[in-house]
Order: sequence, then structure tokens, then C-alpha cells
Amino acid sequence: MRLAGFELKVNGRSVELAASHEATLLHVLRNDLGLNGPKFGCGLGQCGACTVWVDGVAARACVIPAHGVAGREITTLEGLGSRERWHPVQQGFEDAQGAQCGYCLNGMVMQAAALLAREPNPSEARIRSELSGNLCRCGTHVEIVAAVRRAAMRMAKGADT
Repeated sequence: MRLAGFELKVNGRSVELAASHEATLLHVLRNDLGLNGPKFGCGLGQCGACTVWVDGVAARACVIPAHGVAGREITTLEGLGSRERWHPVQQGFEDAQGAQCGYCLNGMVMQAAALLAREPNPSEARIRSELSGNLCRCGTHVEIVAAVRRAAMRMAKGADT
């Protein structure tokens, strides 16, 4: 297997990597960089567990070749907020108890934060539509929508943004 060298910008820092041409962004993030926010779910880009931002746009890391995003800004759940200061969506999920097993949480938070960055005051229907491609088997959809609505309200008030 031939390795290719390239640079990724992950959570605000540049990282030099060597990976096979077939390596996915998810593989590199988890296995090479130790970032465990994005999860492996379906491996087909359909469940949303692996969602990250590429240049501020939500994307499925399990189907993106790592070398294909060289030089672009990648943001993972770890880069969205910190333990000291969570992103309003992360805080909304805690406040609304929007997580059960937590497997879908990465994708839900990253997708919701991307929505709120584009559309600060989405309707409930818009939130549901935006998150419809993220699968949650625990059935916490009501709490997840409430979490996103709480985050939107926090952001509108200027709290923790």
C-alpha cells in the first residue's frame, strides 16, 4: 500500500499526514488523529453518525477521501466547543436531555449547528427536515428537536455564542 502525504486543517490546526489514497476522512480523524466525536455508523454516508464540517458545511466523513479535503478546514465535534465553553447546540442537548445512547449525537449536533449557522431561527418543520438524514434508534427525536430550538433561542439572546 502506497502512502501519500498531505495536510489537513482540523479544528483550527494544521496536521501533516501520510495515508493511503483510499483512506476516508473518518478513518484519518479517528485512527490517526484520535478524534472520537465522529462515529462509524453505516459506512455509506446515510446515517449521519460521522458528520463533520468541511469549510463550515456539514459532510459525511465516512465517504470522503481524506486526501480530497487536503487544505480545507475540517471541524469535528471536538472543535465545535470545549469542556469549558460548549457550543449552544451542545448546551441545548444537555438542557433538553437530547441524548440516550449517544451514538447519533455527533451527527445531530454537527448538523444542527450547521443549520443554525445558516438559519438562526428555523421552524420546527425546518429542524426536522434538516435532521431527517441523521438516524437515531433510541427515539429521542422530540428531545433532539427541543434541544435545537433551545440552542436557537440561546443564540438569539447572545448567550454562549
